[in-house]
Amino acid sequence: MAMPVSTWVEVDLDRFVANLREVRRVGGPERDLLLVVKADAYGHGAVEIAEAAAAEGVAQLGVATLHEGIQLRRAGCTLPIVALSPLLPSEIDEAVTHGLDPSVADLEFARAWSAAATAARRPLRCHVEVDTGMGRTGVLEREAEAFLEQLVALPGVRLASVYTHFPDADAPDLGFAEDQVRRFRALIERLAARGVRPPRVHAANSAGAVNLGDAGFDWLRVGLLAYGHRPPRCDRQLTLAPVMAFKSRLVQVRELPPGASISYARTVIAGRALRTGVVAVGYGHGYSWLLSNRGHMLVRGRRVPILGRVTMDLTMVDLGEVPDARVGDEVVLFGDQGEAVLPLEEVAAGSETLPYEVMCTIGKRVSRIFVRGGRPVKLTSLVGESEAWTRQAADHFRQRAEAVATARRS
Repeated sequence: MAMPVSTWVEVDLDRFVANLREVRRVGGPERDLLLVVKADAYGHGAVEIAEAAAAEGVAQLGVATLHEGIQLRRAGCTLPIVALSPLLPSEIDEAVTHGLDPSVADLEFARAWSAAATAARRPLRCHVEVDTGMGRTGVLEREAEAFLEQLVALPGVRLASVYTHFPDADAPDLGFAEDQVRRFRALIERLAARGVRPPRVHAANSAGAVNLGDAGFDWLRVGLLAYGHRPPRCDRQLTLAPVMAFKSRLVQVRELPPGASISYARTVIAGRALRTGVVAVGYGHGYSWLLSNRGHMLVRGRRVPILGRVTMDLTMVDLGEVPDARVGDEVVLFGDQGEAVLPLEEVAAGSETLPYEVMCTIGKRVSRIFVRGGRPVKLTSLVGESEAWTRQAADHFRQRAEAVATARRS
């Protein structure tokens, strides 16, 4: 039975759980995890990732926006959720309603948060980011002591954590990040001397978790590692597996004569007869236009080059080295296919961007298939979910596994 969708992302929840356990092993049992699930969990599906994280005992979730947090609450998530990016005062009421904790960076917002606690007749948690060098958001380091003293004195406000962020904990030279750790630790000690003792302190993002041993504090604030990818510099030995694979299918196979042009701007003119495949993916799905004429895909376990420009909905590939390719065949845009692997990092380099952006920009028209034990357990799409589609996907996975097993035997 054919797949019910032409282009999809596979999210392997078993790999995700294994990655979380590996991060815990590296970080040590004394540290909890704050899992970053912003941007739809880096494109993996925030609701489903949050469910798996909760079952694994993750302590806290981090989002960027109010609506990201509301989405998780409406899906039944009960874990504490912090908005890592600043909220607007106009968003306070909904944050309170849905039990979301803001990161507070100015006294005006802090006073409004205190007023909301008074109105709600219960204490409200908040977090404070201290800017030790990121230069983006948070309270300036030199103002942090006075700010935190005033914040904890506000009625109804409960400080949940104090944290900082590294701009280059994956750089060849870790001097700046190491200095951030020293200064942040000294700040925490000065706060304690003033009687301000945050329940949790955290600094280590994914890069900090593997490169800065002194940055562990109470929580490891991880995203990239949990999704199976290392930062450019990674000083710790750890075993990770990519959670996401991006896949499509051949929707047409064509024999083009010499002299035929391919795609917009006619950047490819066939110098000989070509056997080409049309793949049901383009930049409208989040597949980068910059891969035109230089990227590769996997078909039947073999790398095939992209021919011509990537278009909004379709991309052409050269099937000359895969003569048995047929309409309906699975095409891997990044991920694995049998023994063959096309790494996300290679696709990101060809797209002149970061792996983060590649994952986050895969569009809503791309269905997500969530996998456990090698079988689909859920399929989500633009038009919702369907048990029948999930069963169809399961048949496809079974046939694919049988084909891989046959290929290995031969």
